[in-house]
Amino acid sequence: MMMGWNWPWRRGRRDGARLERKDGYGFVALHAQGDARWTRRDYAALAREGFMHNPVVHRAVRMVAESAAAVPWLLYDGAEELSEHPLLELLARPNQRSAGAGFFETLYGHLLMSGNAYVELIEAADARELHLLRPDRVAVAADASGWPVALEYRQGATKRRIPLDDGALHLSLFHPLDDHYGFPPLQAALMALDIHNAAGRWNKALLDNSARPSGALVYAPKEGGNLSEEQYERLKVELEDGYSGASRAGRPMLLEGGLDWKAMGLSPKDMDFMEARNGASRDIALAFGVPPMLLGIPGDNTYSNYQEANRAFYRMTVLPLVARTAVELSAWLAPRFGTGLRLGFDADRIDGLSAEREALWARLGAADFLTDDEKREAVGYGPRG
Repeated sequence: MMMGWNWPWRRGRRDGARLERKDGYGFVALHAQGDARWTRRDYAALAREGFMHNPVVHRAVRMVAESAAAVPWLLYDGAEELSEHPLLELLARPNQRSAGAGFFETLYGHLLMSGNAYVELIEAADARELHLLRPDRVAVAADASGWPVALEYRQGATKRRIPLDDGALHLSLFHPLDDHYGFPPLQAALMALDIHNAAGRWNKALLDNSARPSGALVYAPKEGGNLSEEQYERLKVELEDGYSGASRAGRPMLLEGGLDWKAMGLSPKDMDFMEARNGASRDIALAFGVPPMLLGIPGDNTYSNYQEANRAFYRMTVLPLVARTAVELSAWLAPRFGTGLRLGFDADRIDGLSAEREALWARLGAADFLTDDEKREAVGYGPRG
């Protein structure tokens, strides 16, 4: 709705009526609500404010990436499991600078922080190597129809073009509004991240300010009057030099005549400081799929114990991420080593699922109506040779 303002100092009105003039002074007060300042949504800002400055984001990303990178790979030729193969050797040692665990930890970290991970394949005469490209240096190049065909990698003034499928693989998380780039989980928790970081900065500033809320010095002498310019400057210097900083905490303030200190702060109950931080931490953990109990966040009783929370973490977060990566790597790499090859993972060697595995084996052991080969098939093993 449009509002028409008729300011007192305008010369006339549209309806032709004359303005009534009165002696005296008046004022106009304009009030506007300031908008919050949010962290930028690019990879560098999310990495700096999230992974590098926020302990909850740092731990959540490391938990998911390290747990997923520790899952062992399996390779199948049809229904037969292969224990030795050049593809397994490539995944165990992708390049001369990194082993398999470190390589995949970085890959999953890129996915979690940017929603995208880029893998480049370098083939020489008798060797193959896999290298990761930092997401903020990569742009997806599309053809005239809008289909992605290559990656453009920039480093400083150097730019090179890497064809997709033949030389590079682009892994991305689902993005509802972008056809070429993935959506980072941290961006969904951006408000929680800024609240958590702002709460930490506020607490640190409060400690630096002698752990006391801000206040005001009120000058109200009995005879009236105001501070002179010289008195005002001297008082400001004395406050900054004598009463600011953690090293001067608790120092009594000596006030001259007419000066009085009025505290202007909110109580911890009004701020609800700790609950705001814990609520923001839970939102961040939720975005990454990590049970808050595993991050040491209080107030979350969704899981009855750590073992149940750890099992849910693997089943709902880690294994789907590994399974998706296995499918993408199989479609990209396996045809270069032969037909019929398929990558998988060994869930039986995951410590976090040991209780689940023991319960399954106990049930199968008690199933007298199954043969040994049927029991082996139920747990993913082939018949006895």
